[in-house]
Amino acid sequence: MKLNFFDKVRILDGGMGQELLSKGLVSKGTLWSASAILEKKFHNLVTDVHLSYINAGADVIVTNTFVGRKVRLIENKVEEHFNYINEQACILAIKAKEISNKDILIAGSLPSQSDTYVEDKRDSKSIEKDFYDQGKIICPYIDFFYLDVVSSGREIDIASNVATKLNKPILIGVHIKKNNLLPSNETISSVFTKYKNNNWIGLISACVSPEIAENCSAEIKELKIPFGFKANLWAVEEPTPVQTFNTAKHNEIGTNPNVALGKRTDVSDKHFYNFSKKLVEKGATILGGCCEITPWHIKALSQLK
Repeated sequence: MKLNFFDKVRILDGGMGQELLSKGLVSKGTLWSASAILEKKFHNLVTDVHLSYINAGADVIVTNTFVGRKVRLIENKVEEHFNYINEQACILAIKAKEISNKDILIAGSLPSQSDTYVEDKRDSKSIEKDFYDQGKIICPYIDFFYLDVVSSGREIDIASNVATKLNKPILIGVHIKKNNLLPSNETISSVFTKYKNNNWIGLISACVSPEIAENCSAEIKELKIPFGFKANLWAVEEPTPVQTFNTAKHNEIGTNPNVALGKRTDVSDKHFYNFSKKLVEKGATILGGCCEITPWHIKALSQLK
């Protein structure tokens, strides 16, 4: 891929896990979207969700590897399927691309290797090993890595270096709180200044409310790097890790996150278009969605290309 890919408006896909649940996925424990990879009967559902975003106008789809992180699989007693889950998720994304016959890109979801929405405070070697182990499985199937909802500069630095070792560019997806800081209490600007890597192809606010995405956009714009967002539609502005609301054991039906985090009903596809249009006018070129963003929202965004 060209490293200037995001110099013009590009559309990313929307949420995977919540879209799968809405279409019939039965998730075990805290596996969420990974249940759709473990159980072959749901494979066509994953492909169909990817296709729905491609047909809605997405230029990029993201692999269903968000819950392929080792720590979550260990929690759910399925760590022996680590390689299979990550590889099969990539194969399903490629299948969707081939069926569509469209020239889209595939981004490899490389998530926080600990809990989502909080800083990973483990030692750097452990974090690096986990990023590398997942990244090397995904790498052969993708065009670039998407660092999927990370919460500290140190994690960004480690993952960026792993991507360099694997010879892939990386799109940085950083989680931001209402105070415009990362969960690590760092500013976006300080993280950029300290850790900027030549393999970065863009920087976006990840799994944040539209309001937070808009509030932090001015700061990101000043960094002179392609920017944008993958916004969510949780009812709460600051979502919490899955363990705070889903206590299901590995062999029990898991709790749908929207039971605890809620789901906004005030952001139609038209509202999402209008919000996104404002950010495009401010210079944003990377537009997409996360949890509870549907193909209808992405179809609306595609009009901004």
